[in-house]
Amino acid sequence: MERPLRMEFIDTHTHLESFARRGELRPVLDRALAAGVGRMIAIGTSTDDWTLYRELAEAHPGVVFYTAGLHPCAVTSDWREQLAAMERCWTETPSRTRPVAIGETGLDRFHLPKDNKDEAARIFTMQREAFAESLRCAKRLDVPVVVHSRGAFEECVDLVDASGVGWEKVIFHCFVEGPAEMNELTRRGGWGSFTGVLTYKSADNVRSALKAQGLSRLMLETDAPYLTPFPHRGKPNEPAYLVHIASIAAQTLEVPLGDVARTTSETACRVFGLPA
Repeated sequence: MERPLRMEFIDTHTHLESFARRGELRPVLDRALAAGVGRMIAIGTSTDDWTLYRELAEAHPGVVFYTAGLHPCAVTSDWREQLAAMERCWTETPSRTRPVAIGETGLDRFHLPKDNKDEAARIFTMQREAFAESLRCAKRLDVPVVVHSRGAFEECVDLVDASGVGWEKVIFHCFVEGPAEMNELTRRGGWGSFTGVLTYKSADNVRSALKAQGLSRLMLETDAPYLTPFPHRGKPNEPAYLVHIASIAAQTLEVPLGDVARTTSETACRVFGLPA
């Protein structure tokens, strides 16, 4: 008798830096592999983590992949120098150790100063400029873009539209908008990726957005160590918990969990250019 194929998942957005710096990465990876999360993409946020993630990808080939990007909350006055260094991750790095995407990059209104409107406007302008340049870089390099959009969905969409980047290469990570916004992405050819928010009782709009996108375009992520899914809320998140997100996705879409595993993995490989 043939043994049944084991379900395998890909965590398309996780932050392994904190685990690595605390010496906890090995057990985190072991738990992920035991849970069926065979591959993960470590998401770059600034020059502080790109080199670390390249080293992790080299140390764990075929398991850890990575991106390089400047998170909107990491945008400072030297953002141009940081983005020049980011582009060198492709132009001056052997192909086997290059990032698989630019990101995360985008706009974030939530963390702007609440008590200084002028400072908030100044920072948001820098975010827009850095995001626009990141998109230009993605177009030059012809690579995917992982978009962080918090309180700025329309502005992010407008900047992508203006950039000329092919929407088939654009992933809005941690999608927490509703079905109307998801329809804006899908009609352009973009992608929404879902986190543990999908498991929260209050997230009916997010589950509606999942239905609007459908299984064929679905990707899943933990955004670990943030946004821990039910039933582990209150604990730090980690890639092993992706299975709980996948389970709720399967329930919401009324499909077998194995279909979610297979389809999301195939989509992630296609969008990010991972080995099949």
